[in-house]
Amino acid sequence: MTENINLTEQLKKYFGFDTFKGNQEAIIRNLLSGKDSFVLMPTGGGKSLCYQLPSLLMEGTAIVISPLIALMKNQVDAMRNFSEEDGVAHFINSSLTKSAIDQVKSDILAGKTKLLYVAPESLTKEDNVEFLKQVKISFYAVDEAHCISEWGHDFRPEYRRIRPIIDEIGKAPVIALTATATPKVKMDIQKNLGMTDAVEFKSSFNRPNLYYEVRAKTNNVDSDIVRFIKHNEGKSGIIYCLSRKKVEELAEILQANGIKARPYHAGMDSATRNANQDAFLKEDIEVIVATIAFGMGIDKPDVRFVIHYDVPKSLEGYYQETGRAGRDGGEGLCITFYSNKDLQKLEKFMQGKPVSEQEIGRQLLQETAAYAESSLCRRKLLLHYFGEEYTEDNCGNCDNCLNPKKQVEAQDALCTVIETIIAVKENFKQEYILDILLGKETSEVLAHQHEDLEVFGAGMGEEDRLWNAVIRQALIAGYLSKDVENYGLLKVTPEGHKFLKKPKSFKIVEDADFDEEVVDETPMRSGASCAVDPVLYSMLKDLRKKMSKKLDVPPYVIFQDPSLEAMATIYPVTLEELQNIPGVGAGKAKRYGQEFCDLIKKHCEENEIDRPEDLRVRTVANKSKLKVSIIQSIDRKVALDDIAVAKGIEFGELLDEIEAIVYSGTKLNIDYFLDEIMDEDHLQDIYDYFKESTTDRIEDAMDELGDDYTEDEIRLVRIKFISEMAN
Repeated sequence: MTENINLTEQLKKYFGFDTFKGNQEAIIRNLLSGKDSFVLMPTGGGKSLCYQLPSLLMEGTAIVISPLIALMKNQVDAMRNFSEEDGVAHFINSSLTKSAIDQVKSDILAGKTKLLYVAPESLTKEDNVEFLKQVKISFYAVDEAHCISEWGHDFRPEYRRIRPIIDEIGKAPVIALTATATPKVKMDIQKNLGMTDAVEFKSSFNRPNLYYEVRAKTNNVDSDIVRFIKHNEGKSGIIYCLSRKKVEELAEILQANGIKARPYHAGMDSATRNANQDAFLKEDIEVIVATIAFGMGIDKPDVRFVIHYDVPKSLEGYYQETGRAGRDGGEGLCITFYSNKDLQKLEKFMQGKPVSEQEIGRQLLQETAAYAESSLCRRKLLLHYFGEEYTEDNCGNCDNCLNPKKQVEAQDALCTVIETIIAVKENFKQEYILDILLGKETSEVLAHQHEDLEVFGAGMGEEDRLWNAVIRQALIAGYLSKDVENYGLLKVTPEGHKFLKKPKSFKIVEDADFDEEVVDETPMRSGASCAVDPVLYSMLKDLRKKMSKKLDVPPYVIFQDPSLEAMATIYPVTLEELQNIPGVGAGKAKRYGQEFCDLIKKHCEENEIDRPEDLRVRTVANKSKLKVSIIQSIDRKVALDDIAVAKGIEFGELLDEIEAIVYSGTKLNIDYFLDEIMDEDHLQDIYDYFKESTTDRIEDAMDELGDDYTEDEIRLVRIKFISEMAN
């Protein structure tokens, strides 16, 4: 009976739409005819309608298995808006009281409920299974189905138990829906749900309205973000950070700069979290700063920008999160800040996990790094990752296409790569192939005796950046393939073998350089037209040089380069304004600031410069309680390694915090710790080095001082030096 329904009429009646989007109608017809369906549809493509409409038309209750409480509440509210009967949709999860659950059950038994949302954890509870056995189930919908796969970005073991539970409750058609699935994840889902015969519906993953950009993450990333938002005033945006601490900190900085922003993460109490989410949906605030817990299924059509403060753990995650921008087809700016240091941090987090999980995690990270570092069209790379070919050469809406790099001929380089992969019997991953090309005698290379191969060291004249680019672009061109089933081993395709026999032109664009030196030295770039004033910048540098001679201290002791860059962008003319500059605390402003303010004021008057007062980036005083408690612990002479343990941070991270404190002008005395751990002569040598040097860069110090000195020792003495000389 359901097969002859006029679906367009029903769509208009229940949801008020005149036409279906994309594959929606075909998917619904397939479900009504009792067949399993596998739906791959990008975020914003209208996935939920594919199960909401048929649930209203079919006999019985549809069960939607969904991972997030926020998402369920959101969708149940939406369904109730479409219907006069409140009981039409319900959810069961851990947030409900016993009496609320009883109400849900009585509505289901009375036949009022057409849609029941359950979390996988609730579905597997015995009393829920027993109850559902009594109910006529119309179909099962598994939403966010990538959670089934350990290769997805949100692996949840409970999802793996869905099939046996369905069999126990009672068989009915299954529809699995996901917005992100690589070919590997897709196989995993279908195998696990026992639906290898499902009819597959795949929509294009291309979102032409989204603009993709990757920026080097500098010390000024907070200021970059503030200015970007100020230039996009009144627009809604989401900023994703990996840690809860960063979420809180950044939200505070945005608020201090007059931006309506609030934090959102799983560690907040649910009332505050929900209030913040509602404030964003109702547009009481413009920006939500969140961990990835935010946004699954949040249907806000006019999010205009999505910023990734930290590099995402996988391209699946990145695609999902950026997909929350511009769902209405309007502008969607997707900006990601990237640095190698962040990648290393993420790799560290994986230690302690089972080896296979570490392997998968590492592969996913490498894909993200390849995406960030490549100078190819970002759209092409993303779609290739999801198994879709994008044939345009220039999409016109990503940073790489708008600023194309020169292509270089890489015919010989590709032949060398193919020969190397064949020489090691197509049995190794990309990093290993690089080690062979660059002639690195690693323990793994020596164990396989591959240092004797003819191709060993064949690529020594070039940087690893070039070889990475050749391999990545040969994968996209179809000369190589990656065996994802098998930890990403590189294979040569039939096309690749043909190429080796009869080479032809193979042009590549070299990868962008995201080495840390570059990242930390990059001048502050703004979200738009607010550029550094080069004339003022060089005047400020001259003043710093003059003061450094007079006071007999190195220039960087007075103010670091990023601080001067910020001054030449924001034009502070009072000591109070100067303290809003990154790296300038009250002590520093008092000691050195007046001459700088006078110079800037004079420059503004002489050149009739309108100071962008609205663009002053205010940092939050006592940026975190952590800094205060570090200062107190050092005053009490607690050993630094003990402070790190007590605060639950790495020793290097503690040094980052202490450096930020002394560079901002606060005096700290760590002699008690240095006396314990360091040789007096060593200490003096490093101290003297900084006295003479024109730069405070650790890399330069290590080159100059040699291998007898560790990085930690040099950093510790630099802290002592800055504290004594500058503060």
